[in-house]
Amino acid sequence: MAAQEAAGGGLSSGVGPLPGRCAFFVQRKRRFCKMVPAPGRRFCGEHGQQEKENDRKRIPCPLDPKHTVYEDQLQRHLKKCNSREKLKPVYFVQDINAGVKDVAEIPANQVILSSLPKEELENLIIKLKKASHGLELDLKEQVLSHQALQEALNDPKNGDSAFKHLKQQASILGNMEKLHLLGPGRCFVEFGAGRGKLSHWVDIALQDVENIQFLLVERATTRFKVDGKHKKRDSIFERLQVDIQHLCLNKVPILEKKKLPVVGIGKHLCGAATDLALRCLVESYAACCNEANEEPAPKRTKNKAEGASYSSNDDDNERNKEDFKPVAGIVIALCCHHKCDWTHYVGREFFRSVGLGPVEFHYFQRMSSWATCGMRGTITKDSTDEESEDDTNSTEEHKQTYSKTETGSDALQGLLTIEERKKIGSLCKLLIDHGRIRYLQHRGYKAALQYYTESSVSLENVLLTAVPETTT
Repeated sequence: MAAQEAAGGGLSSGVGPLPGRCAFFVQRKRRFCKMVPAPGRRFCGEHGQQEKENDRKRIPCPLDPKHTVYEDQLQRHLKKCNSREKLKPVYFVQDINAGVKDVAEIPANQVILSSLPKEELENLIIKLKKASHGLELDLKEQVLSHQALQEALNDPKNGDSAFKHLKQQASILGNMEKLHLLGPGRCFVEFGAGRGKLSHWVDIALQDVENIQFLLVERATTRFKVDGKHKKRDSIFERLQVDIQHLCLNKVPILEKKKLPVVGIGKHLCGAATDLALRCLVESYAACCNEANEEPAPKRTKNKAEGASYSSNDDDNERNKEDFKPVAGIVIALCCHHKCDWTHYVGREFFRSVGLGPVEFHYFQRMSSWATCGMRGTITKDSTDEESEDDTNSTEEHKQTYSKTETGSDALQGLLTIEERKKIGSLCKLLIDHGRIRYLQHRGYKAALQYYTESSVSLENVLLTAVPETTT
């Protein structure tokens, strides 16, 4: 019987269904279904449909073979498949923040870290220490808090994981407040927003402040977003589902219309995403705004009676233009240096200035994982144990499986202790981050690195901050 075969076979005794009952064999109960089918039917309503589906063929979706679809519903599926090519938003500009890829500069075949001879590894460590000489190695501890999160921090209903999130978010807001970034008339752009929890707390902190906007940038579809909690408030929350690599902020309609200064924020912005965000803010947005401000104002004819008033207005306009800073500040908690990419990296000029290039960068970003895992055999570390509450969609990006291939060769096991390897990993992270600081400094920003939370709360506990340099 076809239905029996589809359901997992019939009874070994060959006993058939009861007279007038459904002919479908329920494998789990080891008996035939006892439901009464409609007159002239062999199967009840439920199992009749199941039999039809068992006879239907599923095929891989041509747009994304990772999932399948019934062959007879293919055309209908293609119209709504999430992998279909969608109309690009107005703020999508292909690779605007990607950086320049110098093919001649990047070797085609990189030798993996575990395959390097002991002498080459030692030479890399010597180069690392030489390049790091003179850098600020001891970062300042800036573990702060904010009143907006005090009630949540004292709520006993929050478990350990939620408490760690809240401590980090409170410190980020505390650092923003210290830099005078929590104020009216601003647009907060959260990169790698996930559920949008960081923006949520910023909005709570600014509940009595007018004229603030939030742009939540996330390339993936996100579940359990907190944006809905703010629909009845005056704050405007808008999601931009786009990769940071292709985001042109000055084409976002709300920024085109209101011309608000932007504050870029992010909690555990993974690897190269930090570089893409910095370039998005400092180059594509700030540069475009500055060019627009530098355009000469149209000439206006004026009579003698109006002369004084026009002169006063013109002075005010010029002063406002000078005071306007397209990017009011940047506050980003850094993460996952092993996922950095030389093509996107904003600190390439700094690396070249200390005699380093893409080859050294490749190995340093791999060695940066030593800071959080040492080299204790194969270790699985999920840095989103702390972040998963906020970034449920980016777990795969943060999840790391470290082995000897990632962390070094057997030859190095006798060369360095676990603590020495951790120090070298931290030095790699610091060197990569210092390149980002130099990039911001050369573009007129006062930039700094600091520890914003304890390592017991998060191993990725470095915060990058930047505000425009004040001109006298």
